[in-house]
Amino acid sequence: MKTRTLGLLLALAAQTSLAAMPAAGWRFDFTRKPASGHTAVQPGVQYDTTRGFGYEPGDTSSATFFSADVSEGNVAVTVTLGPGTHTVKAELRRLMLENVVVPAGQTVTRTFVVNTRTPVIAAANGVKPGTVNLKAPRETVQEAWAWDKRLTLEIHGGADRVEIKPLTGQDAVPTIFLLGDSTVSDQPSEPYASWGQMLTRFFKPGVAIANHAQSGETFRDSLARRRIDKIVSQLRPGDVVILQFGHNDQKQIKAGTGGPFTTYRAELRQHVEMVRAAGGLPVVVSSMERRRFDAQGRPESTLADYAVAARQSAGELGVPFIDLNATSKVLYGALGVEGSKNAFALPEPDKLDNTHHSNYGAYLLAQAIVAGLRDAKLPVASHIVDGFAFDPAHPDPFDRFAVPASPRHTNERPLGDEANR
Repeated sequence: MKTRTLGLLLALAAQTSLAAMPAAGWRFDFTRKPASGHTAVQPGVQYDTTRGFGYEPGDTSSATFFSADVSEGNVAVTVTLGPGTHTVKAELRRLMLENVVVPAGQTVTRTFVVNTRTPVIAAANGVKPGTVNLKAPRETVQEAWAWDKRLTLEIHGGADRVEIKPLTGQDAVPTIFLLGDSTVSDQPSEPYASWGQMLTRFFKPGVAIANHAQSGETFRDSLARRRIDKIVSQLRPGDVVILQFGHNDQKQIKAGTGGPFTTYRAELRQHVEMVRAAGGLPVVVSSMERRRFDAQGRPESTLADYAVAARQSAGELGVPFIDLNATSKVLYGALGVEGSKNAFALPEPDKLDNTHHSNYGAYLLAQAIVAGLRDAKLPVASHIVDGFAFDPAHPDPFDRFAVPASPRHTNERPLGDEANR
């Protein structure tokens, strides 16, 4: 995996003439006989700022990491895959393609959309210029590649060709922006994952997913660090902003600085009004429960007041509401006391994290969000993949889940919610 830091990247950008993505995009060929009009990429060619593309250093035993400079925004990525089984993730382990099987002697082409961003906030939609106040070192080191000027692909099973095309002007697609805490944010390392990282798997290339969530945060943090400002500055009519906070907001009660029916609701309203003023469509999501069961093996409520506050606020503001809190109880109950352990991260033996999810758990919760968007009849739901179906009372079994793990692993728990392991 990559070890670059955002500070170093910004310094290089100021001192060096970085290679720019061609106006028509990139066309790379990784085979021994490159196709006409493509840039040949030789094995072992590492990324550098002058070239503007190349492989990233790190563990390549299970996957390769390839980067190319792009402009901030949405790009369409088309991969040509040879015989074998292929999974592709982008940036911070966002699942784009899942186990695409290509028979011997054939090739398959697939397209998906990736959103990239930098911390710079443009003066647009009533937002003042500036920068997002990133968390150091989490976002400036471990998550630096989520904020840099390049697109990074994590490719399992190899690829013959990769084409990257900017989606601007007539090619622009609607964007679903995500804002929330660690259960939504792109987690950089195994065994942690979030539904925000898996959501991309369930949409066709007619829509982009831009995940601005961050571990340990609240609505208040979003305002203070200017995450909502960054989103609003990029909003276009028809874009959606999904808002899910609650886990970390509970700490404000102990500190005497807020509560679910006072400051939480006021800050939620402020976000909704900012999104609406820019022409976006806000969607409120109640936080999923932590893994906690009573003596009878029934899921217990740990976020009840915040789930109620989210529901009430959505109703009063007249915005779509996805009750992930209620759905998670049904889901955990269906999995059972023991089976539900598979849905949560296990960073060390016998140290199950009962708040943060595994790839499997994140995958299930992402399906719940997709079902909620479909049930709300939002226009972006027309881009849900064909054949999608989800029933929290009958979730996909764990033994059939086969998304390859990423090479990087950590024992460090995501920020926030320390008292609720």
